[in-house]
Amino acid sequence: MKIGVLTGGGDCPGLNAVIRAVVRKGTFHYEDGFVGFMEGWRGLLEDKTMELDLASVGGILPRGGTILRTSRTNPGKYPDGLQRCAANLRKHGCEALIAIGGDDTLSVAAKLFDAGVKVVGVPKTIDNDLSGTDFTFGFDTAVNIATEAIDRVHTTAEAHNRVIVVEVMGRAAGWIATYSGIAGGADVILIPEVPFDIDQVAELIRQRHARGRYFSIVVAAEGAKFADGNEKHDGTSTLQGGRDEFGHARLGGIGATLASEIEKRTGFETRSVVLGHIQRGGSPTAFDRVLATRYGLGAIDMVHRGEFGQMAALRGNKIVSIPLAEAIAKNRTVDQEILDASTGILDTLDYPAPGVS
Repeated sequence: MKIGVLTGGGDCPGLNAVIRAVVRKGTFHYEDGFVGFMEGWRGLLEDKTMELDLASVGGILPRGGTILRTSRTNPGKYPDGLQRCAANLRKHGCEALIAIGGDDTLSVAAKLFDAGVKVVGVPKTIDNDLSGTDFTFGFDTAVNIATEAIDRVHTTAEAHNRVIVVEVMGRAAGWIATYSGIAGGADVILIPEVPFDIDQVAELIRQRHARGRYFSIVVAAEGAKFADGNEKHDGTSTLQGGRDEFGHARLGGIGATLASEIEKRTGFETRSVVLGHIQRGGSPTAFDRVLATRYGLGAIDMVHRGEFGQMAALRGNKIVSIPLAEAIAKNRTVDQEILDASTGILDTLDYPAPGVS
């Protein structure tokens, strides 16, 4: 069987491990051939390809990024976009397509499946917010990078009696902020799921200083929101370039806004650090290499079982097959158990403080 493979959306550590697993098992066990479509859906639209074989996937397991490159191209924005995708698959003799990506990439995959294309999805989102699966690869690497950064700013915050705000990825869900905040011993964790009251945040920091703790670490997801709904405080007020083809605002700036508001209310010197794409880059952790490999193996097996219109998912410690429609139905937000874990170990005020963990 000849199979197309593409990676769409933002890059993250582990994409190459998925590609490698698909090609190696497909070659050794099923005698498949592969066509790599470059730069996500753009490559399928514009017929930009590379050969995928054992030689091309040699040595890529520890590499970050993706040898297929990627983009946020949305075929639905182009005249006859889906039809062009299907036609290019036929042109190359591809009987199936493995699409590796997040909810945007997989939403296109679902539309192609509805149009008659045999598609299998692999979940990829560094934010860990894709519904239907317990963990996505790349998340563990991002958390480790963010945790190391928090560890490092602890020492300079303490040396200078500063408050430091660390802005991490997390558009609609605060998984990276919560996990890295807990692991890094942050004093305040702010996530999109729970709008926060900036006055309560400032009061918590003042109480720490009153107890002789003259520095504080605040971890904020890029999508964290002020409880008063005042958009001048919202990260979306400082867009980094409008919206992408899927309509998502390019967030950025909540860290700097928070630092300014905290310093204004407390009088304590406050700085912000934006980790940004540092979280995406570099070599994946061992956990992500193994998880990504298992996803790739699961995907090629699903193709040969004829499980199209499905996505490989991690449930417990098993790779299972679930409908694409279920995977893209909603964002998976931070669950109550993890929220409780964060509030159980960090300083809190005497009254409920939305978003202050």
